[in-house]
Amino acid sequence: MTKKERALKAVEILKTIYPDAVCSLNSNNPFELLVAVRLSAQCTDARVNLVTPALFERYKTLEDYANADVSEIEGYIRSCGFYKNKAESIKGMAQKILSDFNGRVPDNIDDLITLPGVGRKTANLIVGDVYGKAAIVVDTHCIRITNRLGLVNEKDPKKIEFALKKMIPAEEGSDFCHRIVLFGRDTCSARKPKCDSCPMREICRRTEVKQR
Repeated sequence: MTKKERALKAVEILKTIYPDAVCSLNSNNPFELLVAVRLSAQCTDARVNLVTPALFERYKTLEDYANADVSEIEGYIRSCGFYKNKAESIKGMAQKILSDFNGRVPDNIDDLITLPGVGRKTANLIVGDVYGKAAIVVDTHCIRITNRLGLVNEKDPKKIEFALKKMIPAEEGSDFCHRIVLFGRDTCSARKPKCDSCPMREICRRTEVKQR
């Protein structure tokens, strides 16, 4: 089985298990999603979803964020960890979107990664979820599982992103990554993967190696 064949099979298996591929982070508009993803760095989505309702109620527009007192933002997001850097970047993102992008969250990766605190993972999520464009979101789940499956033999997120784009149909990429997260939480965890009952057992390189 080639890597591409393995990838296509993984796409189909995950679609069967998780027919509704949705982002775990709650938001009401593109900028709120951008904020939520920024807060999720080194923090669980569940924790972020507990924090954002009050934050989004306090700051309703880009101008609200751009003019905010950073220390006040810190107060809302303190439990997410690294709150000082995150607060600075949230305000900075709003300011830059207003000044450089006419108040609209950019729709492409090159522009998105110019925003404070935004890397390729965040940029791909916005491009895929908000604008419906081809995207591969490489987070820790994606890195771990795609290596275990044998789709890649690589730890560098950017290299994994481009490798997966060659294997996974463009229209499936964003949903595939959301499903990978759910699969990583339910079955293919970092410490105790449930290999014996795994629905991807037959195509997993990790399982093949263990059986030899």
